[in-house]
Amino acid sequence: MSSFHFVRAFRQSHGETPHAFVTRRRIERARTLLRTGWPPSRIAALCGFSSHSHLTARFRAQTGLTPTEYARHHGRTSDGGHPPS
Repeated sequence: MSSFHFVRAFRQSHGETPHAFVTRRRIERARTLLRTGWPPSRIAALCGFSSHSHLTARFRAQTGLTPTEYARHHGRTSDGGHPPS
């Protein structure tokens, strides 16, 4: 299967491109970690972003907030600051 065909088939079945899917899942993971109080620079690495600024740009594009703003608005969860498994 060609990469072009794969992208078309993926988009048809999932409603988004493979890249958009992976980025959305990384942002979902970052949101979870931000609620635990982890610093955005550490979360960027844990979620597969190349840098803190890359996380910030993608996060803002999807949520309308920076990671720091999101953490401020959503606070910490009660798990003691450990990353979810």
